[in-house]
Amino acid sequence: MIYDNEIDATGLLCPLPVLKIRKRLKTVNSGEILLVLADDPASVVDIPHFCNEQGHQLLKTDKTSAKLTFLIRKK
Repeated sequence: MIYDNEIDATGLLCPLPVLKIRKRLKTVNSGEILLVLADDPASVVDIPHFCNEQGHQLLKTDKTSAKLTFLIRKK
């Protein structure tokens, strides 16, 4: 999938990945897609919860080995 912005949050523990996502989404236009790379196991709970609470659309979650990938469309 094509994305507009990317955040590499690998090596960061909760709540830092979500805080980085929140900060980046403030700078992008509605409808743009953000790719997030993370390796914190809590991200599989935290990021979907953040999207649900803030009204953003979680398009995809993918886990390959120890790395997690999320695609988020800004509301």
